[in-house]
Amino acid sequence: MEAVYRFSFDVNPSDVLELDATLGDCILHDPVKAVALFQSVNVVLKPTHLPPFPNYCLDLSEFPRGYGPMRPLALEGLVIAMTRVTKYTQGARFLCSEEKCPCSRGFHHIRVHAPGATESATIRSNFTCFICSSPLKEDVKSRVLGDELCNSMRIGHVYQVVGIPAHVHQWPNVTWSVEACSVQPWTQKSPCLVSNNFQNLHTATACSPWRFAAIVVNSFASTVIPPGLYNTLKLALLLSLVQTEDNPDSPNHLNVLALTSDALIIDRLMRYSLLLASRGIYHPLTGELLASLSRDEHGAGTANIHAGSALLASGGICLLGDLTCYKKDKMDMLQSALESRTVSVFIPAKKYGDDMDQQLSFPIRCNFWALADAALPSKRTARCDNVVLGSVEMGSVPLQLAESFGLVVQCRETGSNHPLLCMTAHTLRQAMSPGEPLYPASMQFTTQDYKELLAYARELKVDISPEAERMIHGYYMASRRVRSDSTQRSAVSVTSVKLLITLAQAHTKLSLRTQVMEEDAVIAVLLCESSVTLKHGASALVFPPDAVFPCALRDLDSLNQRDLLLEESRKQILHFVQNYTTCTEE
Repeated sequence: MEAVYRFSFDVNPSDVLELDATLGDCILHDPVKAVALFQSVNVVLKPTHLPPFPNYCLDLSEFPRGYGPMRPLALEGLVIAMTRVTKYTQGARFLCSEEKCPCSRGFHHIRVHAPGATESATIRSNFTCFICSSPLKEDVKSRVLGDELCNSMRIGHVYQVVGIPAHVHQWPNVTWSVEACSVQPWTQKSPCLVSNNFQNLHTATACSPWRFAAIVVNSFASTVIPPGLYNTLKLALLLSLVQTEDNPDSPNHLNVLALTSDALIIDRLMRYSLLLASRGIYHPLTGELLASLSRDEHGAGTANIHAGSALLASGGICLLGDLTCYKKDKMDMLQSALESRTVSVFIPAKKYGDDMDQQLSFPIRCNFWALADAALPSKRTARCDNVVLGSVEMGSVPLQLAESFGLVVQCRETGSNHPLLCMTAHTLRQAMSPGEPLYPASMQFTTQDYKELLAYARELKVDISPEAERMIHGYYMASRRVRSDSTQRSAVSVTSVKLLITLAQAHTKLSLRTQVMEEDAVIAVLLCESSVTLKHGASALVFPPDAVFPCALRDLDSLNQRDLLLEESRKQILHFVQNYTTCTEE
């Protein structure tokens, strides 16, 4: 069978330069001329690496662009949209329609794909014979197709691409394109170091497994809200930040839903925390959350799949904002995405010129943050200061959606630590002393310190100790047995075990340890139990309100008090596990 054959060579220009400097320079600066050295076959040279100098990097901010020679350049970028994997034409054979013409047979008219060219530049119906000017027709049997590097990239991920830039002219716009030669996943490598301030704090708090993380949480975001305010939520956000990893082998995501009566303060806190994520995306209310479709104008007319906020936040945080502003259909879509952890896209064949309909799925690998207005508590709740969290209503958020989030935190402050008064004093002090540190106790920990601490903690690999594992699984089994009602029992599902493990691992990382201890499991149980009782009512354990952070940590006495309360909680959990895991389920 006759066909157009194509040969592809992966070359490292550095290796060629060592053998032949002239040829190496030709590959780097005039690849079209280098390809022309092969006279009788279709050859493509693919540089795998380029010299690490600025002249070999594609900077789209430079002006003018596109007037230099067509040579390979390197660039890094985030994939925000992609087409389906389509077969483009690498080479095609055309025959003259005039049977008496010599070009009606043989290989006189050959079209091959050129760097930067669209499909229409290779395959058209208006080619004419260079001998008799008769129309040419394609010999379809001789067409050579290829999909090349399309399968090497995933939407929402960052890659380094080596390719030849070119202009694709389409009036009234001029589209910039790059013909990729090689595609490699790209991660920005920066040294993960913990600041001296945090290192000194870690050494000074070695006497307690809870103390370092507690001080880190208490002082967090002191430029936005006063220290000690909403500490339980701040802990949840920090745990979620260290538990972000775009790794299919570690799908332990930690989504956070905050119930609050002051959405402005919580939204401000979440936006500040988003800046510390490895990748943070704030989802606009009118934007696309999952994915959208459009027609590809520059290729074969197939469908373009555009990443929504969830896919763009891969390996990081997607902040949804106030859920009370979402319509029911958006909430249903969000719930489905949280439960399946996938984005499904339906591509109708009739609309996009394909033979059959197609359903594509993309994994969601980010943590979601959201907030919602909590309903006012009942009169009975208002009269009882030590009521458990289960008495609080979920407000306008459907229970099924709250269940999909996993961790639900009620932002409630007790005693004299009233949020409105604290924020008023905080704002006034900022206005009176702009640019000055407001809180001497936390002035030593800067935003940069926190950013470096979280980056270091994210990279830690942790193992779970037998004691922590026994507490987590024992609490799960005991909670299932003590909740005799089937509805309450369903509140503690297998998903709860994953949540417990994720919380314990995250607290271990935040504490800069590599082994999950029983004390980390205590924090996980307290947070999980509070979340379950918020969604489903009466608690299996009776903890005081805000058991994780019973008070603002102002001095050594308050730290000692918190350690004592957590130690009592640890004993209570162990007693609960021992009592109910020995019982038989009715």
